[in-house]
Amino acid sequence: MNKSSSSWAMALMLIVMTGALGSAQTPNKPDAKPPEVTGTWSGTMFSKHSNVAPSTITIVINRDARGHLVGTSSLNSNCYRGTQLQVTISGSTIVLAGSDEGGDSMTVRGTMDESGTILKSTYIMNGSATGKCETDDGTVNLAKR
Repeated sequence: MNKSSSSWAMALMLIVMTGALGSAQTPNKPDAKPPEVTGTWSGTMFSKHSNVAPSTITIVINRDARGHLVGTSSLNSNCYRGTQLQVTISGSTIVLAGSDEGGDSMTVRGTMDESGTILKSTYIMNGSATGKCETDDGTVNLAKR
């Protein structure tokens, strides 16, 4: 086989392989409906740090006047009170992030279980510059009530 026919054979093989791979792919599925997250969610926050006691959090998610998902949290903590949260859903990831009046911020990031009633997530809380609160991170499974 000369160089020219060898190049053609390789190109033909590449075309055949590409076609075979393309036909093996699953057809495009329509975009899945985002999970329903409005309502009241609660759970226990378990810190990664052994010196931090677990704490209970409740988050109420609703739509604001413009239709955006927003939440408010109540947490049995001396640091975080009434954190206002913005809720975003990107694919299977749900993120709740915001801060309270003192500048203490919280982010909860996770995915919904198949039943749509448990948000399996991690959290990080960043204390304000006042030093009143410390940074903490860990896990929390929020259950829909």
